[in-house]
Formats: sequence, structure tokens, C-alpha cells
Amino acid sequence: MSPSGSYYLKGAVSALAAVSIWATWSAVTRLAVTTSLGAWDIVALRFGVAGILLAPVLVRRGLALDLLGWPGLALIIAGLGAPYALVAASGLRFAPAYDQGALNPGCMPLFVALIASIVFGEKRSIAQSLGLSLVLAGVVIIVAWHAAAWNAPRTFGDALFLVAALG
Repeated sequence: MSPSGSYYLKGAVSALAAVSIWATWSAVTRLAVTTSLGAWDIVALRFGVAGILLAPVLVRRGLALDLLGWPGLALIIAGLGAPYALVAASGLRFAPAYDQGALNPGCMPLFVALIASIVFGEKRSIAQSLGLSLVLAGVVIIVAWHAAAWNAPRTFGDALFLVAALG
């Protein structure tokens, strides 16, 4: 196999793995929060197991306080872990997994671009703006599609997915 074919295969397998992880997490978390577990239980399982498995690394290497400082460490913890999982899992209690699967990871690039524009003054190309417009159109379609059968819990769940994507 040529190097470009090898890279293509690795990329395709990686993309399939990422999509499978996101889809499985949404469906399994929805099942869990609508049956026997709560959002806090999901967060405890997700980060408790990872914490136990990575405890030896933490003991050996430390918290990287010399590089991050306490504010940097707090920012990483707040923005990359339990709060995100807690908000997304809470949304799955009210709205279906397919809403989460589209709205949450789909809106992350939209919010990143918005934050980059506001905070850093970053300019987007026409192609980037077109892509982000398509994402926004998709969000509107997903939310509006169910407007005829509108109900407050589902809308609240969808709003939580968007908050999780922003975080």
C-alpha cells in the first residue's frame, strides 16, 4: 500500500472510531439517565475510572503546576471534563440522543469560531463562513423540525446540549 493510501486508511479508521465513540456515548448515556442512573452517576463513572487508571501517572508526573499554575489547572478542569459531561448527560434526560449527537459536537466549531472572533478578533474566510452558516442552518432545522410537537422538556434538553457545546 502506498504511503498516501496508508494515511487514508488510518484517517478513515480514526474517523469511524470517533463517530462510533460519540454515537455510542450519546445512546448509552441516554439509556442510563432515563432508566437507573443520573447525570452525576455518569460523570462519576466516566471520570472515576479514568482517575483510578491514571493515578500512577499523576503520582509520577504531578499536576504540571509549574507550567499551568493554579488558574490554568482550574481552567482545564472546568472546561474539559466533568462540567461538560454533566451538562450533556443532563440534557439527555430531556431530549433524545439524536438531538445530542447533532447539536452538541456539531455546534462546537460554531462556538469556537464565535469565541475566536469576539476574543481574538479572528477573521474567517468565505469558505469558513459558509461552513459555519451550514452548521447554523442545521441547528435551526433540527430545532425547528420538532416545532409542531414542541414541548418544554425537549427544548430544555436541546438548550443543555448547546450549553455543553459552548463549554
